[in-house]
Amino acid sequence: MGRTVWPHYVETTIEVSEEPLVLSARLAEAGPHGEFVVYEKNGLWSYAGGVLADVRLDRDGARLSGVLTARLPWSDQPLEQVRKLLAMVPVRGWRAYGTAAFELSYAKDGDRQHVDDQPLLHLVVPKSEVRISSGQAQVRSTDSDTLAVLVDLLTSPVDGREQTPVPLDVRRTGRDEYCASVSGAVRDIAEARLQKVILSRVVEVDRDVDLVGTYVLGRQRNTPARSFLLRMNGLEAAGFSPEIVVSVTEDGEVVSQPLAGTRALTSDAATNSRLREELLASEKEVYEHAISVKVGNDELLTVCDPESVGVRKLMTLEERGSVQHLASQVTGRLAAGFDAWDAFAAVFPAVTASGVSKEAAYTAIRRYETERRGLYSGAVLTVEESGAMDAALVLRTVYRQDGRTWLRAGAGIVGQSQPDREFEETCEKLDSVARFLVAGEVKEEVSA
Repeated sequence: MGRTVWPHYVETTIEVSEEPLVLSARLAEAGPHGEFVVYEKNGLWSYAGGVLADVRLDRDGARLSGVLTARLPWSDQPLEQVRKLLAMVPVRGWRAYGTAAFELSYAKDGDRQHVDDQPLLHLVVPKSEVRISSGQAQVRSTDSDTLAVLVDLLTSPVDGREQTPVPLDVRRTGRDEYCASVSGAVRDIAEARLQKVILSRVVEVDRDVDLVGTYVLGRQRNTPARSFLLRMNGLEAAGFSPEIVVSVTEDGEVVSQPLAGTRALTSDAATNSRLREELLASEKEVYEHAISVKVGNDELLTVCDPESVGVRKLMTLEERGSVQHLASQVTGRLAAGFDAWDAFAAVFPAVTASGVSKEAAYTAIRRYETERRGLYSGAVLTVEESGAMDAALVLRTVYRQDGRTWLRAGAGIVGQSQPDREFEETCEKLDSVARFLVAGEVKEEVSA
């Protein structure tokens, strides 16, 4: 029998004159692939289009499809199954892009009691990949004709179009229901069931939204830690992540970034300064932040050399679009025998999107929230053959699936929480997206 010839990437590097954000949006809107992920990290925009290899984890197990087919049954370490399948991908230098649902939190240690039949994790090794930084683009594809199409899109003039937002008022609905949930959680905390829980609310978007236009405008007006735009398996999302869940370098450096404690960020410098001082002086906000950092520190101790684990930039201020947060970095170096998937498993979900303790917070979330979270407060992530991983916390995002478009945001509830203030905090966070929703094009009906 002949030797199997696996696909390989054809690559080129070109000069580009447009901004990476604009070019990434163009590839998403006019590129040759119907499914894609755009992911921004530290000034580098990556576009991943098409499906060369597909890895999915659900309650039945993990499966690999595309260039190779394999299936592994459910186990008490489901992320280990994902790791094994990715190791089978027969393509040199692969990078995978995808999503992790919040409900992976319930099942990552093997318990399927609280998960449905929706994917828990979905990663794609793309047919084509473009990585754009200032003035340059690295382009690769498994098909030379597709490579030429991508190069043409990157080098042809871009017709600039004005993105006009149609803001959504997020304060009109949901106040009574959300405040009741907060009151219930405060009672739970008073009864020592938990210390903190993040409770979220959903705001429906009752209009057609141009997600690519919203991504461009929202990214221009926000200052995220990461941003993303995706269309995968029927789900679309455009988001401006305020923090990372975890980032792991190929040589084992690990960073997690808890953000907890929030005040509005306005157009008035004096108001922002006053709110900043109020945030730093708030016993409630400082306590909420401190217990989150403690959890993050303890989680990294389970996979990192204990001597390497520490907190940097404790309680600095980070401006994220329409809000300002207390922020810290928890860092470490992977101990022998551990890799990026172990670090991800240790910290997922982000404590700032779940609570303290996490298990008790999961119970509260299921009690008080009316629908599954899915991508909200999960992760958009990239994984590399080299061992590197980067996972952005999915907040400040607009979602679309099955004809429905929605926003979602939460607030950290502790014993001192006031329901009205927590509702207002969700509004302040929602405004990071709601102010920049770009209306979709109205299609004229053609008469017979």
